[in-house]
Amino acid sequence: MFTGLVREVGVVRSSEGGRLVVECDLTADLGDSVSVDGVCLTVVGNDVGALAFDVVPETFRRTALAAADRVNLEPALKAGDALGGHYVQGHVDGVGTVRSVGELTWFDAPPEINRYVVEKGSIAVQGTSLTVAALDDDGFAVALIPHTRDVTTLGALTPGDRVNLEADVLAKYVEKLLPR
Repeated sequence: MFTGLVREVGVVRSSEGGRLVVECDLTADLGDSVSVDGVCLTVVGNDVGALAFDVVPETFRRTALAAADRVNLEPALKAGDALGGHYVQGHVDGVGTVRSVGELTWFDAPPEINRYVVEKGSIAVQGTSLTVAALDDDGFAVALIPHTRDVTTLGALTPGDRVNLEADVLAKYVEKLLPR
């Protein structure tokens, strides 16, 4: 479980043979979970200045992780930690596309994700907890504050970029529990 509050931006050193190596200052033990651009991965190597993760082909197919050169990093939430974002599982629901960047940044989202998006609700983009400012039939918009632009990879987004999306898990549970 994560909060969607990015702790550091890392640089992808390599992603060959199913092993993702990220240069970073983040410290983590073997077996720890780390959100890498919103994808929950397990630390399998922790050299000084880098973390390594095994990534199965399915993860690369279902996320935008393979094309990343810089990634948002967040260690797993521990009991007693402040929850400043929202509950983020690190289970990417799908990949969206940046539609436009401006006062509001618009993302096109697949219908199976967009159905869970509500105005003023939460969504994770590249593992970053964001508040939905507007939505339409094809996607949603967020207002990125300068701090978020500066401390995450979101400030470098351009139209056409692919992004990992995770809808708020509470919306998925509500849908499941409601009578059809």
